[in-house]
Amino acid sequence: MVERARPDVDSSSIPVGLYLHLPWCLRKCPYCDFNSYALRGELPAQDYLRALLADLEFARPAVGSRRFASVYFGGGTPSLFPPEQIAALLDWLRARRLLAADAEISLEANPGAADRGRFAAYRAAGVNRLSLGVQSFDDRSLAALGRVHDGTAARAAVAAAMEHFHCVNIDLMHGLPGQELSGALADLGTALDFGPAQIACYQLTIEPNTVFYSRPPTLPPDAVLGAIETAMLERLAAAGYEHYEISAHARPGARCRHNLNYWQFGDYLGIGAGAHSKLSVAGRILRQARLRRPESYQRRAGTANAIGSERAVDRQERIFEFMLNALRLRDGFSEALFRERTGCSLAEAGSAIARCVDRGWLETAAGGLRATADGRRWLNRLLQEFLPAPA
Repeated sequence: MVERARPDVDSSSIPVGLYLHLPWCLRKCPYCDFNSYALRGELPAQDYLRALLADLEFARPAVGSRRFASVYFGGGTPSLFPPEQIAALLDWLRARRLLAADAEISLEANPGAADRGRFAAYRAAGVNRLSLGVQSFDDRSLAALGRVHDGTAARAAVAAAMEHFHCVNIDLMHGLPGQELSGALADLGTALDFGPAQIACYQLTIEPNTVFYSRPPTLPPDAVLGAIETAMLERLAAAGYEHYEISAHARPGARCRHNLNYWQFGDYLGIGAGAHSKLSVAGRILRQARLRRPESYQRRAGTANAIGSERAVDRQERIFEFMLNALRLRDGFSEALFRERTGCSLAEAGSAIARCVDRGWLETAAGGLRATADGRRWLNRLLQEFLPAPA
C-alpha cells in the first residue's frame, strides 16, 4: 500500500537559520565565484548595517514565531566589519527575541593581522564559532591562490582563534597548482597540530566567471588528486575527526549546526546582497534571492524590491533538492525527516531509489537512506536519478 503524502509542509517543526552576507573583500581571489567585491575606498559598514536591519525587519513574518537556531556571517570577508557592527546586529536580534538561547553564531574571518586583532571583540559580541579561510599554510600555495596572507599570518590567526573560541573551523584547499601529496599533508598536519573543533577540506575546482576559468592554472594530475584525498581522509580519521559530510570533518559533538541545517533541508533566511533563502511559508517551500549588487540592495532594503527573485518549489523539485543536500551526509537521513522537510513520501521517489539501490549507490540505514561509498564517489550521477522530469 502506498502511503499518502501530507498535502503541505508544517514549518513550526522545521529549524530556521539566519545567513547574513557581507560581500566585501580586500581582494577578489582568482578561484572565487561567490558574490563578493574588492573593497574600493572606505567600508560602508554603518550604511550596510542599516540595510541589513531594515531587511530583517521586513522579513520577520516569513519565519513566524520560530527563533534562529544559528546565525552565520558569510562573505566576502565578514571580519572586515568592526566588532561593534556585529555586536549591534546580534543585540538587535536578542532584543526582539529572535535568537534561540543556545544559538550557534559563526563568523568567517580572514587570517590577516587586522582581522586577527578583533577576535576577542567578536567573541565578546556573541560570536561562538570562528571559521578561518586559511586554505594553506604554504607561502607558495597561498601566492598561487591570490591570498592576501602568508603562512606566518595563517598560523598566528589560528593560534589567536584557538585562544578566544572553543569552536574553530579551519578551511583547507588541496589540489593546488604545483601541489604534491607531501605539501597537502603538510598543510593538514599543521592544522591538526592546532587541534581545532572542525576542519573543512575542499579540492580546488575551476568555476565559470573566475580569473582561473579564463586563465586556468596547471593542477595536479588525477592520480595525485586521488592520493591526496585518500591520505587526508586517513589522517583525519586517525586524529579522531568524524567525516560527517563530503568536505566536513569534526571532533565528536562538534559538527557545524548551521551547515547541518542546510544539508538536512531545514529553513534559512538569507539577508544581505545576493543572499539566498529557503523558507517553509503557508504550507509551501519558497526560494528567494536578494539583489546581488550591494548598492542596489542597500537602496531597496526593507521593501519587497530588495528581493531579486522568488519562486515556489514544486513536489518533484523538493525531492531532488532534499537529495542534493541530505545525501552529502555520511549518516544519510530518516524517512521521518524526509517527510517533515518536503511534505512528500519516499514512495514518490520509489523508482529512482530502487534504481540507485540496484546499482549499489544507496542503502537503507536506521529507517532511512544513505549513500554508499560508491554512491558518494558517483554522487552527481546518483543525484541525476532524482531530477524532475522535463515539463
